[in-house]
Amino acid sequence: MALEAAGVTAVEEAVYRLLITTGPLTAVEVADRLGADVAEARDVLTGLTTKGMASHTDGLPRRYRPTPPDVALTPHLKRNADALDLARIEVTSLLETYRDAARRHDPGGLIEVITGGEALRQHLRQIQASARDEMLWFCKAQYVAMPSGSNNAEFDALGRGVTYRVLYEKAFFDDEGAVDNVVEGVRAGELARSVPHLPLRLAVADRAIAICPLVPGGPHGSPDEPTTALVRDSSLLAALIALFERYWEDAVPLEVDGSGAVVGTDGAGAPEPLSSIDRRLLSLLVAGVADKAIATQVGLSRRTVQRHIQHMMDLAGATTRMQLAWQAARRGWL
Repeated sequence: MALEAAGVTAVEEAVYRLLITTGPLTAVEVADRLGADVAEARDVLTGLTTKGMASHTDGLPRRYRPTPPDVALTPHLKRNADALDLARIEVTSLLETYRDAARRHDPGGLIEVITGGEALRQHLRQIQASARDEMLWFCKAQYVAMPSGSNNAEFDALGRGVTYRVLYEKAFFDDEGAVDNVVEGVRAGELARSVPHLPLRLAVADRAIAICPLVPGGPHGSPDEPTTALVRDSSLLAALIALFERYWEDAVPLEVDGSGAVVGTDGAGAPEPLSSIDRRLLSLLVAGVADKAIATQVGLSRRTVQRHIQHMMDLAGATTRMQLAWQAARRGWL
Protein backbone atom coordinates (compact mmCIF):
# COMPACT_ATOMS: atom_id res chain seq x y z
CA MET A 1 0.00 0.00 0.00
CA ALA A 2 2.61 2.48 -1.14
CA LEU A 3 -0.07 4.99 -2.19
CA GLU A 4 -1.98 4.94 1.08
CA ALA A 5 -0.54 8.36 1.97
CA ALA A 6 -2.34 9.75 -1.08
CA GLY A 7 -5.69 8.36 0.10
CA VAL A 8 -5.65 5.35 -2.25
CA THR A 9 -6.91 1.95 -1.03
CA ALA A 10 -5.04 -1.27 -1.68
CA VAL A 11 -7.60 -2.44 -4.28
CA GLU A 12 -7.56 0.93 -6.06
CA GLU A 13 -3.77 0.87 -6.12
CA ALA A 14 -3.76 -2.59 -7.68
CA VAL A 15 -6.17 -1.55 -10.44
CA TYR A 16 -4.33 1.74 -11.07
CA ARG A 17 -1.01 -0.10 -11.38
CA LEU A 18 -2.64 -2.49 -13.81
CA LEU A 19 -3.87 0.41 -15.98
CA ILE A 20 -0.43 2.04 -15.81
CA THR A 21 1.21 -1.19 -16.96
CA THR A 22 -1.20 -2.37 -19.68
CA GLY A 23 -2.95 0.78 -20.87
CA PRO A 24 -6.74 1.25 -21.33
CA LEU A 25 -8.92 -1.65 -20.15
CA THR A 26 -12.62 -2.38 -19.71
CA ALA A 27 -14.13 -3.40 -16.42
CA VAL A 28 -14.40 -6.97 -17.71
CA GLU A 29 -10.74 -7.02 -18.67
CA VAL A 30 -9.72 -5.66 -15.28
CA ALA A 31 -11.82 -8.34 -13.57
CA ASP A 32 -10.23 -11.06 -15.68
CA ARG A 33 -6.69 -9.83 -15.04
CA LEU A 34 -7.18 -9.59 -11.27
CA GLY A 35 -9.55 -12.51 -10.81
CA ALA A 36 -12.20 -10.23 -9.38
CA ASP A 37 -15.94 -9.79 -9.78
CA VAL A 38 -16.88 -7.50 -12.73
CA ALA A 39 -19.22 -5.39 -10.57
CA GLU A 40 -16.42 -4.93 -8.02
CA ALA A 41 -13.97 -3.99 -10.76
CA ARG A 42 -16.47 -1.46 -12.15
CA ASP A 43 -16.91 0.10 -8.68
CA VAL A 44 -13.15 0.43 -8.25
CA LEU A 45 -12.77 2.01 -11.69
CA THR A 46 -15.57 4.45 -10.87
CA GLY A 47 -13.73 5.34 -7.64
CA LEU A 48 -10.49 5.94 -9.53
CA THR A 49 -12.33 8.17 -11.98
CA THR A 50 -13.86 10.15 -9.14
CA LYS A 51 -10.40 10.65 -7.62
CA GLY A 52 -9.04 11.84 -10.96
CA MET A 53 -6.74 8.84 -11.29
CA ALA A 54 -8.46 7.47 -14.37
CA SER A 55 -10.81 8.50 -17.19
CA HIS A 56 -13.01 6.55 -19.56
CA THR A 57 -14.11 6.65 -23.19
CA ASP A 58 -17.61 7.71 -24.16
CA GLY A 59 -18.34 4.63 -26.23
CA LEU A 60 -19.41 1.26 -24.91
CA PRO A 61 -17.92 -0.78 -23.49
CA ARG A 62 -16.11 1.93 -21.58
CA ARG A 63 -12.36 1.67 -21.60
CA TYR A 64 -10.54 3.17 -18.63
CA ARG A 65 -7.16 4.85 -19.12
CA PRO A 66 -4.86 5.95 -16.25
CA THR A 67 -4.17 9.61 -15.48
CA PRO A 68 -0.40 10.32 -15.34
CA PRO A 69 0.79 9.74 -11.75
CA ASP A 70 2.19 13.25 -11.29
CA VAL A 71 -1.14 14.79 -12.29
CA ALA A 72 -3.24 12.25 -10.41
CA LEU A 73 -1.36 11.90 -7.14
CA THR A 74 0.64 15.08 -6.46
CA PRO A 75 -2.43 17.17 -5.44
CA HIS A 76 -3.50 14.42 -3.01
CA LEU A 77 -0.03 14.25 -1.50
CA LYS A 78 0.13 18.03 -1.15
CA ARG A 79 -3.20 18.13 0.65
CA ASN A 80 -2.05 15.37 2.96
CA ALA A 81 1.28 17.14 3.53
CA ASP A 82 -0.57 20.34 4.43
CA ALA A 83 -2.75 18.37 6.82
CA LEU A 84 0.37 16.85 8.41
CA ASP A 85 1.91 20.30 8.80
CA LEU A 86 -1.24 21.54 10.52
CA ALA A 87 -1.18 18.48 12.75
CA ARG A 88 2.45 19.13 13.67
CA ILE A 89 1.62 22.73 14.56
CA GLU A 90 -1.27 21.55 16.70
CA VAL A 91 0.92 18.96 18.43
CA THR A 92 3.49 21.68 19.19
CA SER A 93 0.76 23.89 20.62
CA LEU A 94 -0.58 21.03 22.72
CA LEU A 95 2.94 20.29 23.95
CA GLU A 96 3.38 23.90 25.08
CA THR A 97 0.03 23.76 26.85
CA TYR A 98 1.08 20.53 28.52
CA ARG A 99 4.40 22.03 29.66
CA ASP A 100 2.70 25.17 30.98
CA ALA A 101 0.28 23.05 32.98
CA ALA A 102 3.13 20.89 34.25
CA ARG A 103 5.04 23.99 35.39
CA ARG A 104 2.03 25.25 37.35
CA HIS A 105 1.50 21.90 39.06
CA ASP A 106 5.15 20.95 39.49
CA PRO A 107 7.51 23.86 40.32
CA GLY A 108 10.37 21.37 40.20
CA GLY A 109 10.12 21.58 36.43
CA LEU A 110 11.02 25.27 36.56
CA ILE A 111 14.03 25.25 38.88
CA GLU A 112 16.61 22.53 39.32
CA VAL A 113 19.21 22.81 42.07
CA ILE A 114 22.80 22.01 41.07
CA THR A 115 25.28 21.21 43.83
CA GLY A 116 29.04 21.11 43.42
CA GLY A 117 31.62 22.69 41.16
CA GLU A 118 31.91 19.79 38.71
CA ALA A 119 28.14 19.60 38.20
CA LEU A 120 28.07 23.36 37.62
CA ARG A 121 30.89 23.17 35.05
CA GLN A 122 29.12 20.32 33.26
CA HIS A 123 25.84 22.25 33.02
CA LEU A 124 27.61 25.39 31.81
CA ARG A 125 29.28 23.37 29.06
CA GLN A 126 25.99 21.69 28.13
CA ILE A 127 23.91 24.85 27.77
CA GLN A 128 26.62 26.39 25.59
CA ALA A 129 26.90 23.26 23.45
CA SER A 130 23.14 23.32 22.84
CA ALA A 131 22.86 27.10 22.32
CA ARG A 132 21.72 28.05 18.83
CA ASP A 133 21.39 31.84 18.87
CA GLU A 134 22.67 33.71 21.91
CA MET A 135 24.47 33.48 25.24
CA LEU A 136 24.19 36.19 27.90
CA TRP A 137 26.81 36.22 30.65
CA PHE A 138 27.57 38.05 33.90
CA CYS A 139 31.27 37.59 34.78
CA LYS A 140 32.14 38.48 38.34
CA ALA A 141 35.59 38.46 39.87
CA GLN A 142 37.09 35.37 41.52
CA TYR A 143 35.65 32.33 39.80
CA VAL A 144 33.54 29.73 41.59
CA ALA A 145 33.73 26.72 39.26
CA MET A 146 35.18 27.77 35.89
CA PRO A 147 38.53 29.62 35.94
CA SER A 148 39.04 32.44 33.47
CA GLY A 149 40.33 31.09 30.18
CA SER A 150 38.96 27.56 30.67
CA ASN A 151 35.64 28.08 28.90
CA ASN A 152 36.54 26.51 25.55
CA ALA A 153 32.84 25.87 24.89
CA GLU A 154 32.48 29.59 24.14
CA PHE A 155 34.85 29.43 21.19
CA ASP A 156 33.08 26.36 19.81
CA ALA A 157 29.74 28.18 20.05
CA LEU A 158 31.13 31.37 18.49
CA GLY A 159 32.38 29.23 15.63
CA ARG A 160 28.80 27.97 15.10
CA GLY A 161 27.51 31.54 14.89
CA VAL A 162 26.18 31.88 18.44
CA THR A 163 26.26 35.50 19.68
CA TYR A 164 27.97 36.04 23.04
CA ARG A 165 27.18 39.16 25.05
CA VAL A 166 29.35 39.22 28.14
CA LEU A 167 29.35 41.75 30.99
CA TYR A 168 32.46 41.97 33.16
CA GLU A 169 32.65 43.76 36.47
CA LYS A 170 35.68 45.96 37.11
CA ALA A 171 37.24 43.67 39.73
CA PHE A 172 37.23 40.76 37.25
CA PHE A 173 40.26 42.24 35.49
CA ASP A 174 42.30 41.91 38.68
CA ASP A 175 42.24 38.11 38.32
CA GLU A 176 45.42 36.58 36.88
CA GLY A 177 45.25 36.26 33.09
CA ALA A 178 41.78 37.81 32.91
CA VAL A 179 42.69 40.61 30.50
CA ASP A 180 44.42 38.23 28.07
CA ASN A 181 41.40 35.93 28.11
CA VAL A 182 39.02 38.80 27.40
CA VAL A 183 41.22 39.92 24.50
CA GLU A 184 41.05 36.40 23.06
CA GLY A 185 37.25 36.33 23.43
CA VAL A 186 36.71 39.75 21.83
CA ARG A 187 38.95 38.86 18.91
CA ALA A 188 36.92 35.65 18.44
CA GLY A 189 33.71 37.67 18.17
CA GLU A 190 32.53 38.12 21.74
CA LEU A 191 30.61 41.34 22.44
CA ALA A 192 32.00 42.53 25.76
CA ARG A 193 31.15 45.40 28.09
CA SER A 194 32.18 46.43 31.57
CA VAL A 195 30.43 47.82 34.64
CA PRO A 196 31.75 48.80 38.06
CA HIS A 197 29.87 45.97 39.81
CA LEU A 198 27.58 43.05 39.01
CA PRO A 199 24.92 41.77 41.44
CA LEU A 200 25.38 38.04 40.73
CA ARG A 201 26.85 35.44 38.42
CA LEU A 202 24.62 34.50 35.51
CA ALA A 203 24.56 32.58 32.21
CA VAL A 204 21.51 32.49 29.92
CA ALA A 205 21.21 30.32 26.79
CA ASP A 206 18.79 31.30 24.00
CA ARG A 207 16.62 33.13 26.55
CA ALA A 208 15.24 29.69 27.45
CA ILE A 209 17.40 28.50 30.33
CA ALA A 210 19.60 30.24 32.90
CA ILE A 211 22.16 29.27 35.51
CA CYS A 212 22.64 31.50 38.53
CA PRO A 213 23.86 31.00 42.12
CA LEU A 214 21.55 30.50 45.07
CA VAL A 215 24.22 31.53 47.60
CA PRO A 216 27.30 33.72 47.14
CA GLY A 217 30.40 31.81 46.07
CA GLY A 218 34.06 32.41 45.42
CA PRO A 219 36.81 33.20 47.92
CA HIS A 220 34.65 35.80 49.66
CA GLY A 221 31.42 33.79 49.58
CA SER A 222 30.27 30.49 51.03
CA PRO A 223 33.13 28.05 51.77
CA ASP A 224 30.86 25.12 50.87
CA GLU A 225 30.38 23.60 47.44
CA PRO A 226 28.55 26.03 45.13
CA THR A 227 24.77 25.68 45.03
CA THR A 228 23.28 26.90 41.78
CA ALA A 229 19.83 27.11 40.21
CA LEU A 230 18.99 25.96 36.69
CA VAL A 231 16.03 28.16 35.74
CA ARG A 232 13.75 27.30 32.83
CA ASP A 233 11.11 29.35 31.01
CA SER A 234 9.26 31.31 33.70
CA SER A 235 8.71 34.78 35.12
CA LEU A 236 11.92 34.35 37.08
CA LEU A 237 13.87 33.71 33.87
CA ALA A 238 12.27 36.77 32.27
CA ALA A 239 13.35 38.85 35.27
CA LEU A 240 16.94 37.61 35.00
CA ILE A 241 17.04 38.49 31.29
CA ALA A 242 15.62 41.96 32.03
CA LEU A 243 18.30 42.42 34.70
CA PHE A 244 21.00 41.57 32.15
CA GLU A 245 19.58 43.96 29.56
CA ARG A 246 19.40 46.79 32.11
CA TYR A 247 23.06 46.39 33.03
CA TRP A 248 24.06 45.93 29.39
CA GLU A 249 22.42 49.22 28.43
CA ASP A 250 24.51 51.19 30.93
CA ALA A 251 27.76 49.29 30.43
CA VAL A 252 30.88 50.54 28.65
CA PRO A 253 31.90 48.62 25.50
CA LEU A 254 35.26 46.88 25.75
CA GLU A 255 37.58 47.27 22.78
CA VAL A 256 40.98 45.81 21.98
CA ASP A 257 43.42 48.42 20.69
CA GLY A 258 46.32 47.86 18.31
CA SER A 259 48.69 46.93 21.13
CA GLY A 260 46.35 44.22 22.43
CA ALA A 261 45.24 46.22 25.47
CA VAL A 262 41.60 46.32 26.52
CA VAL A 263 39.99 49.76 26.75
CA GLY A 264 37.08 50.28 29.13
CA THR A 265 37.96 47.80 31.88
CA ASP A 266 37.25 50.35 34.62
CA GLY A 267 33.55 50.13 33.81
CA ALA A 268 33.32 53.84 33.31
CA GLY A 269 35.05 54.17 29.98
CA ALA A 270 38.50 55.50 29.22
CA PRO A 271 38.77 59.27 29.44
CA GLU A 272 38.67 60.75 25.96
CA PRO A 273 39.76 64.38 25.57
CA LEU A 274 37.23 66.52 23.73
CA SER A 275 37.96 69.75 21.99
CA SER A 276 36.33 72.94 23.23
CA ILE A 277 34.03 72.83 20.20
CA ASP A 278 33.04 69.23 21.02
CA ARG A 279 32.22 70.17 24.61
CA ARG A 280 30.13 73.14 23.53
CA LEU A 281 28.27 71.06 20.97
CA LEU A 282 27.70 68.36 23.58
CA SER A 283 26.28 70.79 26.14
CA LEU A 284 23.86 72.19 23.55
CA LEU A 285 22.90 68.69 22.43
CA VAL A 286 22.16 67.57 25.98
CA ALA A 287 20.10 70.72 26.49
CA GLY A 288 17.86 69.56 23.66
CA VAL A 289 18.91 72.15 21.07
CA ALA A 290 18.27 71.04 17.46
CA ASP A 291 21.20 70.52 15.06
CA LYS A 292 20.25 73.52 12.95
CA ALA A 293 20.16 75.84 15.97
CA ILE A 294 23.45 74.41 17.28
CA ALA A 295 25.08 75.09 13.91
CA THR A 296 23.88 78.70 14.00
CA GLN A 297 25.14 79.29 17.55
CA VAL A 298 28.64 77.87 17.03
CA GLY A 299 29.07 79.15 13.46
CA LEU A 300 29.44 75.74 11.80
CA SER A 301 27.52 74.01 9.04
CA ARG A 302 24.85 71.54 10.05
CA ARG A 303 26.81 68.72 8.43
CA THR A 304 29.94 69.63 10.42
CA VAL A 305 27.92 69.62 13.64
CA GLN A 306 26.60 66.16 12.83
CA ARG A 307 30.11 64.94 12.07
CA HIS A 308 31.33 66.16 15.49
CA ILE A 309 28.40 64.46 17.21
CA GLN A 310 29.06 61.18 15.40
CA HIS A 311 32.73 61.38 16.44
CA MET A 312 31.69 61.73 20.09
CA MET A 313 29.26 58.85 19.75
CA ASP A 314 32.07 56.68 18.39
CA LEU A 315 34.31 57.64 21.30
CA ALA A 316 31.58 56.79 23.80
CA GLY A 317 30.53 53.57 22.08
CA ALA A 318 27.01 54.99 21.82
CA THR A 319 24.52 54.08 19.11
CA THR A 320 21.98 56.81 19.93
CA ARG A 321 22.25 60.42 21.08
CA MET A 322 20.52 59.49 24.33
CA GLN A 323 23.25 56.96 25.00
CA LEU A 324 25.84 59.62 24.16
CA ALA A 325 24.36 61.97 26.76
CA TRP A 326 24.39 59.19 29.36
CA GLN A 327 27.96 58.13 28.64
CA ALA A 328 29.13 61.74 28.52
CA ALA A 329 27.77 62.30 32.02
CA ARG A 330 29.44 59.13 33.31
CA ARG A 331 32.76 60.00 31.71
CA GLY A 332 32.82 63.53 33.04
CA TRP A 333 32.60 65.15 29.62
CA LEU A 334 29.96 67.61 30.78
